[in-house]
Amino acid sequence: MRVSPLCLGTFMLGAPWGTPDRDASVATIHAALDGGVTFIDTADVYSAGESERIVGRALAGGRRDGVILATKVQGQVQGSDPNRRGASRRWIAQACEDSLRRLGTDWIDLYQIHRPDPDADVDETLGALTDLVRAGKIRAFGGAKRPASQIVEAQWTAERRFRERFVTEQVRYSLLARGPEAEVLPTCRRHDLGVMAWSPLAGGWLTDRRHADDATFAAPAGPAQLQAVERLTLLAEEAGIPLVHLALAFVLQHPAVTTPIIGPRSVAELESHLGAVDVALGAELLDRIDAIVAPGTTLAPLAADFVPPALADPALRRRSAAAGQAPGVMSGT
Repeated sequence: MRVSPLCLGTFMLGAPWGTPDRDASVATIHAALDGGVTFIDTADVYSAGESERIVGRALAGGRRDGVILATKVQGQVQGSDPNRRGASRRWIAQACEDSLRRLGTDWIDLYQIHRPDPDADVDETLGALTDLVRAGKIRAFGGAKRPASQIVEAQWTAERRFRERFVTEQVRYSLLARGPEAEVLPTCRRHDLGVMAWSPLAGGWLTDRRHADDATFAAPAGPAQLQAVERLTLLAEEAGIPLVHLALAFVLQHPAVTTPIIGPRSVAELESHLGAVDVALGAELLDRIDAIVAPGTTLAPLAADFVPPALADPALRRRSAAAGQAPGVMSGT
Protein backbone atom coordinates (compact mmCIF):
# COMPACT_ATOMS: atom_id res chain seq x y z
CA MET A 1 0.00 0.00 0.00
CA ARG A 2 1.20 3.50 -0.87
CA VAL A 3 0.23 6.38 1.41
CA SER A 4 0.49 10.16 1.40
CA PRO A 5 3.39 11.92 3.18
CA LEU A 6 0.97 13.05 5.91
CA CYS A 7 -1.60 10.89 7.67
CA LEU A 8 -4.79 12.48 9.02
CA GLY A 9 -5.31 11.46 12.63
CA THR A 10 -8.85 11.81 13.96
CA PHE A 11 -8.31 11.86 17.72
CA MET A 12 -9.55 15.47 17.84
CA LEU A 13 -12.66 14.84 15.73
CA GLY A 14 -15.78 13.99 17.71
CA ALA A 15 -17.09 14.69 21.22
CA PRO A 16 -16.23 14.45 24.02
CA TRP A 17 -12.49 14.43 23.28
CA GLY A 18 -12.44 16.66 20.23
CA THR A 19 -14.55 18.88 17.99
CA PRO A 20 -18.22 18.21 18.87
CA ASP A 21 -19.58 19.49 15.54
CA ARG A 22 -19.93 16.50 13.19
CA ASP A 23 -20.30 18.63 10.08
CA ALA A 24 -17.13 20.58 10.93
CA SER A 25 -15.25 17.32 11.47
CA VAL A 26 -16.44 15.92 8.15
CA ALA A 27 -15.38 19.18 6.48
CA THR A 28 -11.88 18.77 7.95
CA ILE A 29 -11.62 15.24 6.54
CA HIS A 30 -12.85 16.38 3.13
CA ALA A 31 -10.36 19.26 3.13
CA ALA A 32 -7.57 16.79 3.91
CA LEU A 33 -8.61 14.54 1.03
CA ASP A 34 -8.84 17.53 -1.30
CA GLY A 35 -5.38 18.58 -0.12
CA GLY A 36 -3.79 15.32 -1.17
CA VAL A 37 -4.01 13.27 2.04
CA THR A 38 -4.93 9.65 1.25
CA PHE A 39 -4.21 8.08 4.65
CA ILE A 40 -6.63 8.33 7.61
CA ASP A 41 -6.00 6.92 11.08
CA THR A 42 -8.66 6.51 13.75
CA ALA A 43 -9.38 4.15 16.67
CA ASP A 44 -12.35 2.46 18.26
CA VAL A 45 -11.76 4.26 21.58
CA TYR A 46 -11.59 7.77 20.13
CA SER A 47 -14.64 9.47 21.64
CA ALA A 48 -16.09 6.00 22.33
CA GLY A 49 -16.52 5.19 18.64
CA GLU A 50 -17.74 8.60 17.52
CA SER A 51 -14.53 9.28 15.59
CA GLU A 52 -15.00 6.12 13.53
CA ARG A 53 -18.61 7.08 12.79
CA ILE A 54 -17.50 10.53 11.61
CA VAL A 55 -14.85 9.00 9.34
CA GLY A 56 -17.43 6.62 7.91
CA ARG A 57 -19.79 9.49 7.22
CA ALA A 58 -17.01 11.51 5.54
CA LEU A 59 -16.04 8.62 3.25
CA ALA A 60 -19.59 7.75 2.23
CA GLY A 61 -20.66 8.60 -1.29
CA GLY A 62 -17.67 7.31 -3.22
CA ARG A 63 -14.67 8.56 -1.22
CA ARG A 64 -13.77 5.24 0.43
CA ASP A 65 -11.89 3.59 -2.45
CA GLY A 66 -9.30 6.35 -2.68
CA VAL A 67 -8.33 6.17 0.99
CA ILE A 68 -6.02 3.91 2.99
CA LEU A 69 -8.09 3.54 6.15
CA ALA A 70 -6.52 2.58 9.46
CA THR A 71 -8.09 2.01 12.84
CA LYS A 72 -7.02 0.48 16.13
CA VAL A 73 -8.15 -2.02 18.76
CA GLN A 74 -7.14 -2.73 22.35
CA GLY A 75 -8.74 -0.13 24.60
CA GLN A 76 -12.02 -0.26 26.49
CA VAL A 77 -14.62 1.42 24.28
CA GLN A 78 -17.40 1.27 26.86
CA GLY A 79 -18.33 -0.46 30.10
CA SER A 80 -15.92 -2.35 32.32
CA ASP A 81 -16.12 -5.94 31.01
CA PRO A 82 -12.49 -7.17 31.03
CA ASN A 83 -13.22 -9.30 27.96
CA ARG A 84 -14.09 -6.21 25.92
CA ARG A 85 -10.55 -4.86 25.74
CA GLY A 86 -7.04 -6.08 25.06
CA ALA A 87 -5.47 -8.12 22.29
CA SER A 88 -7.14 -11.48 22.83
CA ARG A 89 -8.64 -13.45 19.96
CA ARG A 90 -12.13 -12.99 21.40
CA TRP A 91 -11.95 -9.22 21.60
CA ILE A 92 -10.06 -8.63 18.35
CA ALA A 93 -12.71 -10.55 16.39
CA GLN A 94 -15.60 -8.66 18.03
CA ALA A 95 -13.93 -5.25 17.93
CA CYS A 96 -13.18 -5.59 14.21
CA GLU A 97 -16.85 -6.22 13.45
CA ASP A 98 -17.81 -3.21 15.57
CA SER A 99 -15.31 -0.96 13.75
CA LEU A 100 -16.45 -2.14 10.33
CA ARG A 101 -20.02 -1.26 11.26
CA ARG A 102 -19.17 2.20 12.62
CA LEU A 103 -16.93 2.98 9.63
CA GLY A 104 -19.57 1.80 7.17
CA THR A 105 -17.07 -0.25 5.18
CA ASP A 106 -16.51 -3.88 4.24
CA TRP A 107 -12.77 -3.83 4.94
CA ILE A 108 -10.10 -2.05 6.93
CA ASP A 109 -6.78 -1.43 5.19
CA LEU A 110 -4.64 -1.34 8.33
CA TYR A 111 -5.83 -2.76 11.66
CA GLN A 112 -3.55 -1.87 14.57
CA ILE A 113 -3.04 -3.05 18.13
CA HIS A 114 -3.25 0.29 19.95
CA ARG A 115 -0.73 -0.56 22.67
CA PRO A 116 0.97 -3.68 24.01
CA ASP A 117 -1.25 -6.01 26.03
CA PRO A 118 0.88 -7.78 28.66
CA ASP A 119 -1.95 -10.28 29.29
CA ALA A 120 -2.20 -11.50 25.68
CA ASP A 121 0.14 -14.05 24.16
CA VAL A 122 1.70 -12.64 21.01
CA ASP A 123 0.91 -15.80 19.04
CA GLU A 124 -2.78 -15.58 19.99
CA THR A 125 -2.85 -11.97 18.80
CA LEU A 126 -1.05 -12.82 15.56
CA GLY A 127 -3.39 -15.75 14.96
CA ALA A 128 -6.49 -13.61 15.37
CA LEU A 129 -5.15 -10.89 13.08
CA THR A 130 -4.01 -13.45 10.49
CA ASP A 131 -7.53 -14.90 10.40
CA LEU A 132 -8.97 -11.43 9.75
CA VAL A 133 -6.55 -10.94 6.84
CA ARG A 134 -7.48 -14.29 5.33
CA ALA A 135 -11.19 -13.55 5.80
CA GLY A 136 -10.80 -10.31 3.83
CA LYS A 137 -11.92 -8.10 6.72
CA ILE A 138 -8.54 -6.37 6.99
CA ARG A 139 -5.74 -6.00 4.44
CA ALA A 140 -2.82 -5.79 6.88
CA PHE A 141 -2.10 -5.14 10.55
CA GLY A 142 0.30 -3.11 12.65
CA GLY A 143 1.37 -2.33 16.19
CA ALA A 144 1.92 0.75 18.31
CA LYS A 145 4.00 1.90 21.26
CA ARG A 146 6.04 -1.31 21.40
CA PRO A 147 9.65 -1.43 22.55
CA ALA A 148 12.16 -2.84 20.09
CA SER A 149 12.25 -6.19 21.87
CA GLN A 150 8.52 -6.75 21.36
CA ILE A 151 8.73 -5.73 17.72
CA VAL A 152 11.41 -8.35 17.13
CA GLU A 153 9.58 -10.99 19.18
CA ALA A 154 6.43 -10.57 17.07
CA GLN A 155 8.38 -10.81 13.81
CA TRP A 156 10.14 -13.96 15.01
CA THR A 157 6.88 -15.52 16.22
CA ALA A 158 5.11 -14.80 12.93
CA GLU A 159 7.88 -16.49 10.97
CA ARG A 160 8.09 -19.49 13.28
CA ARG A 161 4.31 -20.05 13.49
CA PHE A 162 3.52 -19.22 9.84
CA ARG A 163 1.41 -16.16 10.69
CA GLU A 164 0.96 -12.93 8.79
CA ARG A 165 3.32 -10.35 10.27
CA PHE A 166 3.04 -6.83 11.61
CA VAL A 167 3.83 -4.43 8.75
CA THR A 168 3.66 -1.07 10.56
CA GLU A 169 4.42 0.50 13.91
CA GLN A 170 3.09 3.69 15.47
CA VAL A 171 5.95 5.47 17.24
CA ARG A 172 5.86 8.59 19.38
CA TYR A 173 8.45 10.71 17.61
CA SER A 174 9.06 14.44 17.45
CA LEU A 175 11.69 17.12 17.94
CA LEU A 176 11.06 16.77 21.68
CA ALA A 177 10.77 12.97 21.74
CA ARG A 178 13.82 11.57 19.95
CA GLY A 179 14.25 8.48 22.12
CA PRO A 180 13.05 6.10 19.36
CA GLU A 181 16.09 7.03 17.26
CA ALA A 182 18.23 4.77 19.46
CA GLU A 183 16.43 1.42 19.09
CA VAL A 184 12.83 1.47 17.87
CA LEU A 185 13.30 3.28 14.56
CA PRO A 186 16.40 1.28 13.53
CA THR A 187 14.54 -1.92 14.45
CA CYS A 188 11.55 -0.93 12.34
CA ARG A 189 13.81 -0.15 9.42
CA ARG A 190 15.72 -3.41 9.79
CA HIS A 191 12.49 -5.41 9.73
CA ASP A 192 10.91 -3.32 6.96
CA LEU A 193 8.05 -1.93 9.02
CA GLY A 194 6.34 1.26 7.91
CA VAL A 195 6.47 3.86 10.69
CA MET A 196 3.61 6.19 11.55
CA ALA A 197 4.92 8.91 13.85
CA TRP A 198 2.26 9.99 16.33
CA SER A 199 2.34 13.28 18.24
CA PRO A 200 4.89 14.81 15.82
CA LEU A 201 3.97 18.23 17.24
CA ALA A 202 4.55 17.03 20.82
CA GLY A 203 0.94 17.44 21.91
CA GLY A 204 0.79 21.00 20.60
CA TRP A 205 4.06 22.28 22.06
CA LEU A 206 5.57 22.65 18.59
CA THR A 207 2.80 24.94 17.36
CA ASP A 208 2.02 28.62 17.72
CA ARG A 209 -0.76 27.91 20.24
CA ARG A 210 1.45 26.57 23.04
CA HIS A 211 1.48 28.18 26.48
CA ALA A 212 3.41 27.02 29.50
CA ASP A 213 0.29 27.11 31.71
CA ASP A 214 -2.17 25.68 29.16
CA ALA A 215 -3.78 22.59 30.70
CA THR A 216 -5.16 21.42 27.34
CA PHE A 217 -1.80 20.04 26.24
CA ALA A 218 -1.05 16.35 26.50
CA ALA A 219 1.56 16.69 29.24
CA PRO A 220 3.12 19.42 31.38
CA ALA A 221 6.40 20.92 30.28
CA GLY A 222 9.60 20.95 32.30
CA PRO A 223 12.27 23.66 32.11
CA ALA A 224 14.37 21.74 29.59
CA GLN A 225 11.38 21.22 27.29
CA LEU A 226 10.34 24.88 27.49
CA GLN A 227 13.87 26.03 26.74
CA ALA A 228 14.11 23.69 23.77
CA VAL A 229 10.79 24.93 22.39
CA GLU A 230 11.91 28.53 22.61
CA ARG A 231 15.21 27.76 20.88
CA LEU A 232 13.46 25.75 18.15
CA THR A 233 11.00 28.61 17.65
CA LEU A 234 13.86 31.05 17.11
CA LEU A 235 15.57 28.58 14.77
CA ALA A 236 12.39 28.26 12.67
CA GLU A 237 12.05 32.03 12.49
CA GLU A 238 15.68 32.37 11.40
CA ALA A 239 15.14 29.69 8.72
CA GLY A 240 12.01 31.48 7.52
CA ILE A 241 9.62 28.58 8.03
CA PRO A 242 6.73 28.05 10.48
CA LEU A 243 7.58 26.01 13.57
CA VAL A 244 4.88 23.48 12.59
CA HIS A 245 6.60 22.91 9.24
CA LEU A 246 10.00 22.57 10.90
CA ALA A 247 8.62 19.94 13.29
CA LEU A 248 6.84 17.88 10.65
CA ALA A 249 9.66 18.14 8.12
CA PHE A 250 12.10 16.93 10.78
CA VAL A 251 10.02 13.80 11.40
CA LEU A 252 9.69 13.17 7.65
CA GLN A 253 13.46 13.51 7.29
CA HIS A 254 14.15 10.31 9.24
CA PRO A 255 14.69 7.41 6.79
CA ALA A 256 12.62 5.01 8.91
CA VAL A 257 9.51 7.23 9.02
CA THR A 258 6.75 6.64 6.48
CA THR A 259 4.39 9.39 7.60
CA PRO A 260 3.69 11.62 10.60
CA ILE A 261 0.12 11.60 11.94
CA ILE A 262 -1.33 15.09 12.15
CA GLY A 263 -4.36 15.78 14.33
CA PRO A 264 -6.00 19.07 13.35
CA ARG A 265 -9.16 20.24 15.09
CA SER A 266 -10.32 22.34 12.14
CA VAL A 267 -9.78 23.09 8.47
CA ALA A 268 -7.65 26.10 9.42
CA GLU A 269 -5.30 23.97 11.54
CA LEU A 270 -5.14 21.37 8.78
CA GLU A 271 -4.14 23.97 6.19
CA SER A 272 -1.32 25.15 8.46
CA HIS A 273 0.13 21.62 8.38
CA LEU A 274 -0.10 20.66 4.71
CA GLY A 275 2.78 22.82 3.48
CA ALA A 276 5.29 20.84 5.55
CA VAL A 277 5.62 18.20 2.83
CA ASP A 278 7.33 20.77 0.61
CA VAL A 279 9.95 21.71 3.22
CA ALA A 280 13.43 20.19 2.99
CA LEU A 281 15.81 20.60 5.93
CA GLY A 282 19.47 20.92 5.02
CA ALA A 283 22.37 19.33 6.90
CA GLU A 284 23.33 22.58 8.63
CA LEU A 285 19.80 23.11 9.96
CA LEU A 286 19.58 19.49 11.15
CA ASP A 287 22.93 19.91 12.93
CA ARG A 288 21.57 22.95 14.75
CA ILE A 289 18.49 20.95 15.77
CA ASP A 290 20.81 18.24 17.13
CA ALA A 291 22.54 20.90 19.22
CA ILE A 292 19.20 21.87 20.79
CA VAL A 293 17.80 18.36 21.34
CA ALA A 294 20.48 15.70 21.12
CA PRO A 295 19.77 12.57 19.04
CA GLY A 296 18.09 9.87 21.11
CA THR A 297 16.95 12.36 23.76
CA THR A 298 13.36 12.67 24.95
CA LEU A 299 12.43 15.89 26.73
CA ALA A 300 8.65 15.49 26.56
CA PRO A 301 7.15 13.43 29.44
CA LEU A 302 5.91 9.90 28.77
CA ALA A 303 2.45 9.80 27.23
CA ALA A 304 -0.18 9.48 29.93
CA ASP A 305 -2.16 6.80 28.10
CA PHE A 306 0.59 4.18 28.14
CA VAL A 307 3.49 3.53 30.48
CA PRO A 308 5.47 0.31 29.88
CA PRO A 309 4.60 -2.31 32.54
CA ALA A 310 8.27 -2.58 33.48
CA LEU A 311 8.10 1.07 34.59
CA ALA A 312 4.55 1.13 35.95
CA ASP A 313 4.78 -1.99 38.15
CA PRO A 314 7.50 -1.84 40.84
CA ALA A 315 7.35 -5.63 41.22
CA LEU A 316 8.83 -6.02 37.75
CA ARG A 317 12.03 -4.19 38.72
CA ARG A 318 12.45 -5.28 42.37
CA ARG A 319 13.77 -8.70 43.29
CA SER A 320 11.43 -10.70 45.55
CA ALA A 321 13.06 -12.87 48.20
CA ALA A 322 9.66 -14.44 48.98
CA ALA A 323 9.41 -15.69 45.39
CA GLY A 324 12.84 -17.25 45.58
CA GLN A 325 14.40 -14.75 43.17
CA ALA A 326 17.97 -15.10 44.32
CA PRO A 327 20.75 -13.22 42.53
CA GLY A 328 23.46 -15.11 40.73
CA VAL A 329 21.20 -17.78 39.16
CA MET A 330 21.17 -18.19 35.39
CA SER A 331 17.69 -18.96 34.04
CA GLY A 332 17.33 -22.40 32.49
CA THR A 333 20.49 -23.80 34.10
